[in-house]
Amino acid sequence: MSQPERQSEQLPAPDALPAIDGLPDPFMMANGSRVATAEDWAARRREITAMLLGYEYGHMPPAPGSIAVEKVVSRAALDGAAIEKQVVLCMGPEGRIRMRAGLFVPTKGDGAHPAILAVEPVWLEHLEPVAARVVDAGYALAGFERHDLDADSADRTDGAHPVYPEYDWASLAVWAWGCMLMMDYLDMVEEVDATRVAITGHSRAGKVALLAGALDERIAVVAPHASGAGGAGSYRIVGNGSETLALITEPERFHYWFHPRLAGFAGKEERLPFDQHFLRALVAPRTVVSVEGLGDKWANPLGTQQMYVAAQPVFDFLGASDKNGIYFRPGGHDMTMEDWDVLLDVAGHFLLAEPAARDYTQLPYPDVERGFSWTAPAEP
Repeated sequence: MSQPERQSEQLPAPDALPAIDGLPDPFMMANGSRVATAEDWAARRREITAMLLGYEYGHMPPAPGSIAVEKVVSRAALDGAAIEKQVVLCMGPEGRIRMRAGLFVPTKGDGAHPAILAVEPVWLEHLEPVAARVVDAGYALAGFERHDLDADSADRTDGAHPVYPEYDWASLAVWAWGCMLMMDYLDMVEEVDATRVAITGHSRAGKVALLAGALDERIAVVAPHASGAGGAGSYRIVGNGSETLALITEPERFHYWFHPRLAGFAGKEERLPFDQHFLRALVAPRTVVSVEGLGDKWANPLGTQQMYVAAQPVFDFLGASDKNGIYFRPGGHDMTMEDWDVLLDVAGHFLLAEPAARDYTQLPYPDVERGFSWTAPAEP
């Protein structure tokens, strides 16, 4: 058993934790002192990561020592605007992990391209208009088949699970680990600038994108879409008709996305030592912009707004006030071409220093109290 898992065995049960009035303070360290310096935040960041993995997502194995690339397809695509590559990435003990990945590289432009990493098999036919839009904007588009690592079920005999039986990772963590493997792969591709990568995903894949972006500091821009409970939405602050912690962890639903410890907080959310603003804060001082549909009540737009607001003091403290954003559009739980255009606008602004076409600070519930009284320490 790994050291983080041994430490997690000692985590207090929900009933042994104090009830917290309002949203937890991300600056309050485990020893009762408060963050005052950048070095303190680095230590607090490790504490937050340990909490989130121990209670919510489970622990991931380290990156494989090497990745072997088996080329499956390399062809002209999108009417000559791109070269499409489809590969199988082989890694892990005895090369037992095999994950399908795809990449569209623009044929125009010199040098390495910035990239959009989607938690999707981007080579599927219905995503061709998306690939065309991304490539036309000058980005490479990368993605992978997350179900090669975890089939999205409670079965733990598939994918990566039998290769790493000593790890307690749940499905969201497995898929986030796949995003990190994709970053390793993109770093090997000379046509891609792996220092300028924006990650996105929709719904459950949005939860994955936010988790991967929080943990992997190589990812420059994190843009979860409609990620809701377990993603950018709050467990404590839940709007009418929104998914709750109890609902998402029901045995007949998606409990296996999370570590079993999380379900113990159903109906006891005030005892959680964190909420999802902690996950969002881990991205700082890099960029996070969550994209939401105002009509997507199940994804908890109110709670997502409040997590954005509660994470802002961390970005302020780290001198990255403009790197925390949110965008709401009319409509429901789908990822439209408008949403991809928003993503490209975000990427253009934060990766390429282009003017932003939209305001990423507008709140749909401006009169709602923020839900906490603590403030950021003086800037380090």
